[in-house]
Amino acid sequence: MDTRYQRIRNIMILILFLNLAVSFAKISYGMLTNTLSMQSDGYHSMFDGVSNIVGLIGIRAASKPPDAEHPYGHRKFETMASVFIAVLLMFAGFNIVSSALHRFGSGTIPEVTTFSFLVMIGTMTINYMVTTYEHRNGVKLQSEVLIADSMHTKSDIYVSLSVIMGLIAIKAGFPVLDPIIATVISGIIVYTGINIIMKSSSVLCDTSQLNAEEIHNVVCAVEGVIGCNNIRSRGTAGHIYIDLHVEVHPTMPTIRSHDIADTVEYELKQHFEGVQDVVIHIEPAPLEPAS
Repeated sequence: MDTRYQRIRNIMILILFLNLAVSFAKISYGMLTNTLSMQSDGYHSMFDGVSNIVGLIGIRAASKPPDAEHPYGHRKFETMASVFIAVLLMFAGFNIVSSALHRFGSGTIPEVTTFSFLVMIGTMTINYMVTTYEHRNGVKLQSEVLIADSMHTKSDIYVSLSVIMGLIAIKAGFPVLDPIIATVISGIIVYTGINIIMKSSSVLCDTSQLNAEEIHNVVCAVEGVIGCNNIRSRGTAGHIYIDLHVEVHPTMPTIRSHDIADTVEYELKQHFEGVQDVVIHIEPAPLEPAS
């Protein structure tokens, strides 16, 4: 496993333990005081921990080097892991809605204490620190799974704020707001899951990663290049593949056109961060018609 994946793995393991601690605090006290919104938030945090485990499995698979069956490597396993995290997230959201609907007819009144607020504020502070740390490292390491998981954890902050508002409402004598807020929480969770799936699907569907016109301008600035077309790019941030056709003078020697192709590849890798490979097809430029 290379250094990048080792760092991602270590970050995920640390965050896994923090998420499990936060989850245990919310669920246990939520059950003790019969506060549905706090329990829902706790299960959301528990799914954060599950997503960490999925992420660890994904980066383990993604860290494998290219082989005969996967010549482009295994990095998309990391993307697939982020999609699975989103699915788990949405499943948690629908479960919370089900619990909230059941609560509407039960007439149960939750108990709110000063410690309820302390638990929520303390866990929210931990979530803020986790999501900031995870997102910063996700951007630095160009890791989809860390960024997706940080979005997952970030939703916990908004959820916790909603729960605190619910606790205030319950304390003020409006217990019906507890399941209502739990329903709002589920909406936030599902929305976060949809966002993760949208971003991950663009990678799995090989959506273009770079601006073709900008690639064209860089290539055509290389001496000896007459034209450039059929430009395509795909991959993920930090792991981009480009292929294109480059037109040179039809009488140019093969060795000279090969040198131009090397220069084009070098310039593209210098200009665009994260380009791993460039496939260049050399073509003879159309001859000017004789006057």
